[in-house]
Amino acid sequence: MPAPTNVFKYAISKNRQQIGCWLGIADGGAAELMALTGFDWLVIDGEHGPNDIRSICDQVRAIQVTDSHPVVRIPIGEAWMIKQVLDVGAQTVLVPMVETADQAKDLVRACRYPPVGIRGMGATGNRVSKFGEIADYVETANDQVCLLVQAESQTALDNLDEILAVVGVDGVFIGPADLSADMGHPGNLDHPDVIDAIDDAIQRIHTAGKPSGILTLTSDSMRKYIEKSVTFVAVGIDTLILANGARALSSEAKNMIKD
Repeated sequence: MPAPTNVFKYAISKNRQQIGCWLGIADGGAAELMALTGFDWLVIDGEHGPNDIRSICDQVRAIQVTDSHPVVRIPIGEAWMIKQVLDVGAQTVLVPMVETADQAKDLVRACRYPPVGIRGMGATGNRVSKFGEIADYVETANDQVCLLVQAESQTALDNLDEILAVVGVDGVFIGPADLSADMGHPGNLDHPDVIDAIDDAIQRIHTAGKPSGILTLTSDSMRKYIEKSVTFVAVGIDTLILANGARALSSEAKNMIKD
């Protein structure tokens, strides 16, 4: 029995647009709830969310039994972090702040078993092989791991063509918030220079034949990037969805009180 097919990797390789959402609550129950709402993929955020390997494992477990797909964002591109999230069952890894082709090559190797990579040989006793039930996991796993790298600085955009040429990079995600700050416009994602840089990057990603990704937080930007055929689009963050919904509800109720 081979490693399970990575349905997300297969979908984006065929240019099938996938709609996702960010998870920052860092809880298995919340992840399960979000996974049952229709999103194709969900990012378990280990960079800015209050996650550790146990909470990541719980969320991967909760999402995997649904029609959604867990994508784990690690805090930084370290091989030992990739090894841990793969061993607990993640098949798709999102790595922030990738700025050079050499970085990308190191990440590809971290996602793969020897002799083509450096991933540690610890699968047999771990969840990823169903604790040894998938006897040929090691022989079949490399093809099912999906590596997404984040380009979110001017340096990354300057080196984008070289990053895109790295075999084993399965998609490039544009990070608008960090990119805007790096370009001198912190918090201003709608600055014309930022918008132009993102649009140019998306075009270059598609020209290279790679899937593109982005996070959007407004209906207008969501529509724009879906219409631009961005391959995997995240359209919200669970913490903001909860907070904004709760604020609206409490305000609505309080406005009904007559002074």
